[in-house]
Amino acid sequence: MTLIQVVFVILAVAAIGSAVGVVTSKNIFYSALLLVACLFMVAGFYVLLEAPFLAAVQVLVYVGAIAVLIIFAVMLTESMMSKKARARNDQWWVALVVAICLAAVLLYVVVTATWQVSPAAPPTDAIAALGKALMSTYVLPFEVASVLLLMALVGSIIIAREEKPEEE
Repeated sequence: MTLIQVVFVILAVAAIGSAVGVVTSKNIFYSALLLVACLFMVAGFYVLLEAPFLAAVQVLVYVGAIAVLIIFAVMLTESMMSKKARARNDQWWVALVVAICLAAVLLYVVVTATWQVSPAAPPTDAIAALGKALMSTYVLPFEVASVLLLMALVGSIIIAREEKPEEE
């Protein structure tokens, strides 16, 4: 086995383990942290595929923004963080049946599909062109999205810091 294959196996085992942990953990906060770990593993797959830009976007967008937003939502939802919250869903068997059916369909598609590989090399200036487009044509939507994310983060901090009336 080459070094890349060893790294791939390690990433795959860690990604599958963290994904299973996301859906089986009784604590929703731990599930969110395991989701962050799984998203990091996906970024590692992008690095192995020699797509460092996609790896950076994966870390910045999904790990940095979406996962943090999920963690804020979990922590701000008092009923989810309380000791009285139910850890199990009574309809787990429905999810299991759907997951098995989906796995069977995906396995069928993977086995029966004819996978075509292009002999052409990928373009070398694609990342530079994307950067130019983001900083010229799409600069306004890019900045609007960043301001909206910043406002959501500040708003969640303000909501979290509000003092609650004392219970007697």
